[in-house]
Amino acid sequence: MLTPAGALQAFAQARPDEPARALQALLGGKRALASEAWLIEGSGRQDLLAQAQEQGWIECLPRCIEGPDVRLDDFVQHVIASLSGERCAVLASETGFCLGRSGMAQDEAEVLSAAAADFSGFAQRQLRRGWAGAGRYVAFHSDPEMLLPEVSFVPFWVDGVGYWLILRGEPLLNNPALVELFWGIRDAGSRFSPAGPTGVTI
Repeated sequence: MLTPAGALQAFAQARPDEPARALQALLGGKRALASEAWLIEGSGRQDLLAQAQEQGWIECLPRCIEGPDVRLDDFVQHVIASLSGERCAVLASETGFCLGRSGMAQDEAEVLSAAAADFSGFAQRQLRRGWAGAGRYVAFHSDPEMLLPEVSFVPFWVDGVGYWLILRGEPLLNNPALVELFWGIRDAGSRFSPAGPTGVTI
């Protein structure tokens, strides 16, 4: 099963490399994929498993974990709230639409979603210039000592679709809710795929 750190690693790129695609496969269905089934699905996964366990990206569990069994819009506000120290969070599309919010007014959520779209454009321009660092994470501080961010922007991609997680206060990304969020988005998207949940092309 992916850990929160593993989920961030797996879904951090618009065009995931082979290791990231292999990690994403762990969240490819209604329940977590057993390690034996995951290992036989691709070559080189034994080495990746060892690396992923060493890095803390994968946790081997004694039982199978079921995926989120609710509609995405029914649970997204509860999941994203637990990722913010102030329980104030927004899930936005890469193009600036507010897809879900918790702990803040709709107007503020829409302003932050639009800002996320601006950052997407900025990151793409910098990538064309040769700097990939702009496409990672963005944090704004009101404290000049920069000890704790006021707002953090976390980009991620699920099946080629870009999203931003916008968090007020301390970002609590080392939280199983992050895995649940990625899994829920992936499962919701797979319902509209002709190939079904296990045949999503990445």
